[in-house]
Amino acid sequence: MHRHPLTFAPIHENVWDQLWDQQVLRDDMGKLTALGVKRAGQGRHGDGGGLYLMVSDTGARKWVLRIQANGKRRDIGLGSASVVNLAEARESAEDMRRAIRKGDDPVAARRRAKETIPTFREAALKVHAEHRPSWKNPKHAAQWLSTLEAYVFPAIGDLPINSVDGPMVRDVLADIWLTIPETARRVKQRIGTVLDYGHAKGWREAEAPMRSISRGLPKQPKVKEHLAAMPWTDVPGFVANMETVLTASETVRLAIEFVILTAVRSGEVRGAQWSEFHIEKKTWTIPADRMKAGRAHRVPLSDRAIEIVNRMSELRRTTAADAHVFEGQRPGRPLSDMTFSMPIRRAGLPITVHGFRSAFRDWCAEATNTPREVAEACLAHVVRNAVEASYARTDHFDRRRVVMDSWAAFCAGATNTT
Repeated sequence: MHRHPLTFAPIHENVWDQLWDQQVLRDDMGKLTALGVKRAGQGRHGDGGGLYLMVSDTGARKWVLRIQANGKRRDIGLGSASVVNLAEARESAEDMRRAIRKGDDPVAARRRAKETIPTFREAALKVHAEHRPSWKNPKHAAQWLSTLEAYVFPAIGDLPINSVDGPMVRDVLADIWLTIPETARRVKQRIGTVLDYGHAKGWREAEAPMRSISRGLPKQPKVKEHLAAMPWTDVPGFVANMETVLTASETVRLAIEFVILTAVRSGEVRGAQWSEFHIEKKTWTIPADRMKAGRAHRVPLSDRAIEIVNRMSELRRTTAADAHVFEGQRPGRPLSDMTFSMPIRRAGLPITVHGFRSAFRDWCAEATNTPREVAEACLAHVVRNAVEASYARTDHFDRRRVVMDSWAAFCAGATNTT
């Protein structure tokens, strides 16, 4: 027993010859020629087996396969004749016939494939959504997507992810590779992540060809060393003269001083909320989801740090517990990173706010007898040595309070803080 090649119905051997008498099967195959396709006028031109060249009144040419399936006639588009040549159209038509003989629905399969394969932009958004909960830094999460929006999506964002190849990626990176090298390297890594994600999901046959892409790009210039940290000996003078040195609001100046006194990262100060402070215990507890290491960090507050918190309470515009201590110009929003960096830049100082952590660490090493593990705990650094980490059962809080009080005294101008 066989199956009718176009209707899926089972048929017997003695009926088979009768089927070949039907018009669709007795058409001579291969009636058209390549030249005939180019010269064909308006109308429908059959090649045989249900394959037709359709020419519109405007001269546009397209291929259509007319076929019988499940008792219904279907017209299946095979593409424009300006893109698909005669040989390719015949091959596509045969693939369709073969699929139908097997009982498949090639149109539905093609539709599913089109729906399944996302664009590069859609895949990137999926990667961002899945990875975002694991990123502790909200700034990184925002930048991860914004760099793709700025430098990648305009070029390849709307392409199916399985069609994005090495040369395309190289060309995208080439435009920024030498002008903004650090950003370009991050963009390259993020493109690779999206393409590898596509491979893992079955949307791409291969992983990202990042090795060959790297070889196709010019060598980036070496990164120049910057004087990011102020020498620890200059910190007291800077703190004493902040009001005259920095052109900034009182909130910004106090926030920068608070960064110096607590030796935490600027982002942790900008994101500080009132619910995190225990004034009576002189303690600030930064939750794990705002810490780089993903662990909660208790910060002992010196008397001067408490004074700053109390002053910010006087300037407070919102009573909500989750309100920011160092609020920006817009109510309910924290200070931006730019509000920290711009006063330093305008003052012409070759430092960064983050560099005050280095100044604190150098002070610990050169001006005090602070044990290394205590100094590192003050900075909330993770112990890298696995053996040492296994014995690190304390956060040295009481010892850190002594160190931070001494550091505050030094910043205030005390000459003997050891």
